[in-house]
Amino acid sequence: MKIYVLERTQHFNCSIEEAWSFFTDPHNLAAITPEDLNFRILGEWDGLSIYRGMIINYDVSPLFGIRMRWQTEITQVEYQRNFIDYQRKGPYRFWEHIHEFVADEKGIVMKDTVRYALPFGFIGRMVHRWIVRKRLNKVFDYRYAVLDDLLNYEELDINELEQDDQTTRKYGK
Repeated sequence: MKIYVLERTQHFNCSIEEAWSFFTDPHNLAAITPEDLNFRILGEWDGLSIYRGMIINYDVSPLFGIRMRWQTEITQVEYQRNFIDYQRKGPYRFWEHIHEFVADEKGIVMKDTVRYALPFGFIGRMVHRWIVRKRLNKVFDYRYAVLDDLLNYEELDINELEQDDQTTRKYGK
């Protein structure tokens, strides 16, 4: 079985509490997933913090609009440090997604490491080369852009706002 690895790192200028709260709420996945994947959470979520053993069921259309069920289990949680989701049922032969969070002086560094394998041996390797690798990169590029907008906000300086307001009143811009 050929294991592929996708790694991404992103910086957020928010608190560890904000980042952890966002990423550990499964309903936020839809907001950071491209619309053409038709991603949705199935069933009710009790709103509790994620925990080891938590099962999350999804509906997703990863390729060619074909709808599939996907079930992940949270296999590890270290509060405000990391968590791992593992595919129990879904389109991959193997899928493990490690989410790591490290606070620094400017906010949070988040690292995603996805280890995955496709079914169907040689055919799976060809499909990975031609389609899946590009598709996963596109999904994570999309996430990067959306997360940058959601979690990288500027601290507002009230003095700048007052100065901008005075400029607008004086010059109409």
